[in-house]
Amino acid sequence: MLHMKNINLENKRVFIRLDLNVPLDGEKIISSERIDRALPTIQLALKKNAKIILASHLGRPKEGCYDKKLSLLPVFKYLKKKLYGTNIIFYKKYLEGINVESNQIVLLENVRFNYGEITNDIELSKKYANLCDIFIMDAFATAHRIEASTYGICNFVKKSCIGPLLYSEIKILKNILNKPKHPIVTIVGGAKVSTKIKLLSSLLKITDTMLLGGGIANTFISIFHSVGKSLHEKNFKNKAKILFDTNKIILPVDSRVSTSYSINATATIKPVSNILPHEEILDIGNETIKNYKSIIKQANTILWNGPMGVFEFPNFRRGTEEIAKSIAYCAAYSVAGGGDTIAVINLFNLYNNISYISTGGGAFLEFIENKTLPILEKLKN
Repeated sequence: MLHMKNINLENKRVFIRLDLNVPLDGEKIISSERIDRALPTIQLALKKNAKIILASHLGRPKEGCYDKKLSLLPVFKYLKKKLYGTNIIFYKKYLEGINVESNQIVLLENVRFNYGEITNDIELSKKYANLCDIFIMDAFATAHRIEASTYGICNFVKKSCIGPLLYSEIKILKNILNKPKHPIVTIVGGAKVSTKIKLLSSLLKITDTMLLGGGIANTFISIFHSVGKSLHEKNFKNKAKILFDTNKIILPVDSRVSTSYSINATATIKPVSNILPHEEILDIGNETIKNYKSIIKQANTILWNGPMGVFEFPNFRRGTEEIAKSIAYCAAYSVAGGGDTIAVINLFNLYNNISYISTGGGAFLEFIENKTLPILEKLKN
């Protein structure tokens, strides 16, 4: 794949697809991490005297409809402060063409306000391509999506290449998958086995030990015990049993349970073999925490995706907190990815203690599953 650092961008109109999909509270940016990770790419384009067009989505607006709550205007204001002294402007309407000068930055309004973005519409892809001479894909978090601004544009633009953030994400993940340092311990949490069944199968091929939590663990526990009214997927018990028979999966031996699903629910620690019909598992128990921490301590490489329970509820946070801190303070090389995982890292202030935090959730998982992504195959050609 071509890398933007190796291309002459002088006076060229470059369309850089970034991931500026940050959490907002009104117009206030709650976490600027994704914007900050994109800044070196923007600065490289400035250094190369390019005519810079930045594009991103934000949230999930109704396609073709403007939604003030999901405008990129707060992102524009943040960029203006971070790139103080730079000529940066904001375009709401741009599909019929825009004027952009060398060393100028144009931020386009949320691409998902455009009809046909998510469906990879051909006409919209052509309009994006007409805005530029070179397309630079640098949004790892959306690299698994076949959309007009991430994929379709490549079919019509003169030249396409990869940006430094996407390059670094792929390089690090490839090194882990191709040259892993054993023992590899994988920690997978989250709600459903059905969304991660392929991921679990792929990870079990390279991992030495897999630790499960959340609703995913409940489906595995239900193979052997009743899980009461806990979140689990009965239809996936047989597939879960096949994965469990690899003898690499470690399950919780005890859980924090409650009779109600609420932020004020009280926790009772019980063995997983003793869950009553009116009870539900909302976190791992102390004995499981102890077991998991002893396994994590022996790891040389850690892959982490998903919380151990309902960490949003204070009484069911301990499992996720203890395991997250164990990963963070372990000597192993640790890679974390996924929206909930990053939320956990921020909640417990562990950002500087994880070796590598992937900006992607779905892309992180799909790359581990398939060792490639649709846009990477497109850029190779």
